[in-house]
Amino acid sequence: MICLVAGKIVAPLMAGAMTLAWTHSVEKIVWEEDWRATPAGLELVQARVRGSGAGMEPPPEARLVDGAWAWGPDLPPQEQVIMRRSGATADWRVCIDGQCRPMEAYVPPDADPIVMKACP
Repeated sequence: MICLVAGKIVAPLMAGAMTLAWTHSVEKIVWEEDWRATPAGLELVQARVRGSGAGMEPPPEARLVDGAWAWGPDLPPQEQVIMRRSGATADWRVCIDGQCRPMEAYVPPDADPIVMKACP
């Protein structure tokens, strides 16, 4: 299962896999990452970006699928993923089974940083 942690708040997502999505602050392009909980930690299964620019260029192995550049990042399982909220952009979006909600549906809107990790 994946949990979001913001200070003393622990929000279990009740899912072993989810998509983390956000809109780039400069390019206004959507970026998505599919994560799953494993015994070794959080595994980044696939990343997708719907354009490029301002440090968002897809890698050479990316393939255009349904209007987005998609690839499987070569990243070992992560113990945690730390997300920050600047207030200058739209909130992160958490998608589970095709249903997306803003991060504030799980943790307070002023919570920063937010840590995503596998939880028991």
